[in-house]
Amino acid sequence: MSDSRETLAAELDKAFADLTPLERLTMLVERVDAPIVFTTSLGIEDQMLTHLIFSARLPIVLKTLDTGRLFPESYTLWRETEEKYGRRIKAMYPQAQALEDLVNDQGIDGFYYAPEFRKACCGVRKVEPLGRALGGAGGWITGLRRDQSANREGMEFVGYDAARGLIKANPLFDWTREEIRVFAETEGVPVNPLHARNYLSIGCAPCTRALQPGEPERAGRWWWEEETMRECGLHIDADGTVSRARLIPGHEHGDVAFERLAPGETPPKGPHS
Repeated sequence: MSDSRETLAAELDKAFADLTPLERLTMLVERVDAPIVFTTSLGIEDQMLTHLIFSARLPIVLKTLDTGRLFPESYTLWRETEEKYGRRIKAMYPQAQALEDLVNDQGIDGFYYAPEFRKACCGVRKVEPLGRALGGAGGWITGLRRDQSANREGMEFVGYDAARGLIKANPLFDWTREEIRVFAETEGVPVNPLHARNYLSIGCAPCTRALQPGEPERAGRWWWEEETMRECGLHIDADGTVSRARLIPGHEHGDVAFERLAPGETPPKGPHS
């Protein structure tokens, strides 16, 4: 199965170049012999794909990762989108015990203290739920675009995700943000009002800020970290497992994060502090 899907991914990648996004989605449905899942983050790219899928009544399952830390505007858009198209966007939530352990270990906003804490938070709230969201799927659709960040320029229309054993397709890979904005406006696609306030890439509220003039599209995500490879782990090749930062021996009450600070030092403030 892996060989056949890897071969099919290469064939689709070549074919996608001359197709429209809707034709690409339709080809995926026709060629992939297993359920196809589209994981939407409710950003403008994903809203365009949602419009195409729902309007054409394609048999693609839409799911979103509700981390519990999304903006209120994102939840409102989720409801408005379901109401407009009369279709459900299924929710995937973090495992309760893992989330309790995470917060009790590193604090409610422990991700500000160290990169491994942030990655552990993304692991519990996003990566593990994604694994369940894609369980049994043969195809995975995302809204990744070439011009979103330097990290994504080397990606392709369609690839084979060896870690998950499925075909990963990016139907809007060669579209610009401006082209998507015009499409959404013309077709009446509901979009997050935060985009108009210069939140171009929207994730969890504590980890997302508005962009400053001249900044690249994803600069507002995890802005307190180094500029290299600031991704949550959903789109990085890995074995699918994430290790959670553990308590320092002798600190049973979850104060491990404070051990990372020098005397008198405070962690970075969130964008809405």
